[in-house]
Amino acid sequence: MKEIYLAGGCFWGLQKYFDCVMGVLETQTGYVNGRTENPSYMQVCCGDTGFAEGIRLRYDEKKLGLTDILHLFFHVVDPTTRNRQGNDVGEQYRTGIYYLDGADGEVIRAYAKREQEKYEEPIVTEITPLKNYYTAEEYHQKYLDKYPMGYCHIGKEAFNYAGTYQPEYAGV
Repeated sequence: MKEIYLAGGCFWGLQKYFDCVMGVLETQTGYVNGRTENPSYMQVCCGDTGFAEGIRLRYDEKKLGLTDILHLFFHVVDPTTRNRQGNDVGEQYRTGIYYLDGADGEVIRAYAKREQEKYEEPIVTEITPLKNYYTAEEYHQKYLDKYPMGYCHIGKEAFNYAGTYQPEYAGV
């Protein structure tokens, strides 16, 4: 099992999206790479904690490769928009990819460099080792499963795409 942390706007939609993907074993919403200890949702939204709303994603690398994860991630974020995704605005809604393994960092940076060719504006997605992560409150876990009509900047067509995605890079 491999692990990576992703931030792409509101964590509700990102969690739901990756929960649809074959090979994803577990997701959890939380707060990634900030400056305080054990922040609350209110602190992250209203304070100066430096945290991004994100997800911890655990996946079976025999069924799903890191490059697949990156493809899926860039499919649902605008990596050229700083501190915003959809209607969500603020530092906590920045895009980010946070890794545990230095070799993964090299793969991620190389992928982002190739992805940049699709955009005129520079990609501003934060790519850095994981410094810290705190699990979000229970009511944020699987939020869109509990409240299917809840707000999400990721559209239903993206959830359908994730559910039918055929991994290309498993075991690579």
